[in-house]
Amino acid sequence: MNQVYERLERCYDSFSRKVSFKPRAALVLGSGLGDYAEEMEVEAVLDYRDIEGFPVSTVSGHKGRFVFGYVGEVPVVAMQGRVHYYEGYSMEDVVLPVRLMKRMGAELLILTNAAGGINESFRPGDFMVIKDQITSFVPSPLIGPNIDELGPRFCDMSHVYDPLLQKIVKETAKELGIAVKEGVYLQLTGPEFETPAIIRMCRMLGADAVGMSTGCEAVAANHAGMKICGISCISNMGAGMSEGELSNEEVYETTDRVASDFKKLITAAVARMAKEYEGERK
Repeated sequence: MNQVYERLERCYDSFSRKVSFKPRAALVLGSGLGDYAEEMEVEAVLDYRDIEGFPVSTVSGHKGRFVFGYVGEVPVVAMQGRVHYYEGYSMEDVVLPVRLMKRMGAELLILTNAAGGINESFRPGDFMVIKDQITSFVPSPLIGPNIDELGPRFCDMSHVYDPLLQKIVKETAKELGIAVKEGVYLQLTGPEFETPAIIRMCRMLGADAVGMSTGCEAVAANHAGMKICGISCISNMGAGMSEGELSNEEVYETTDRVASDFKKLITAAVARMAKEYEGERK
């Protein structure tokens, strides 16, 4: 058996001995957005450190745990804090949580993050529905022997972010009176913020927002056959696009300011996603 898959199975066995919950949807909560898990009807909580062989996030503000519960009637597993490549973890570690949530039973994946705006029409506090991504600046999580139990050697990437789920988010936001943008997300390694020259390069490549996560997770989830939706909170404009220095404090200030709208949007969208996807399967 593939060693990466063996490790995934050990993590799953460790989880299943502690929590008996089968999610339909998985939610990765990005920087400043982790408090959403408190809105769920919580059934169980499991710290990452209590899962055998599981990586633990070291980023300030990331609680480092799975929260299991219900958003409406939909059983959901939410990650309060993700593992980043810039923390020194291998790409195998970075995508292990997404693969584990798939192994738990989740079919839908909602990826969220705080991102820097590159599109000059964006402003801090905007929400961007991710329609495509650029991950050429980070290693692919599929490098190495293929995990046949999860997906094919060469997986199609034409529609990483499911068009139906994108449509649901945009329609839900409109009904709630929440303005959303859409665009291309580009992942860099971090942890340093980008220089103005890098921001100009990203814009030339066609990116609308830039961040330090999400893209590699989407690759692994797509390989495993999950339906994926991505939402970025534009927490700041890229270097050289506004006055002042960039800081992590600015990220948290912005996400705090729009937290109420984020919670409304996610709650309403998750219920519709589960319903529509169930209908699509039938």
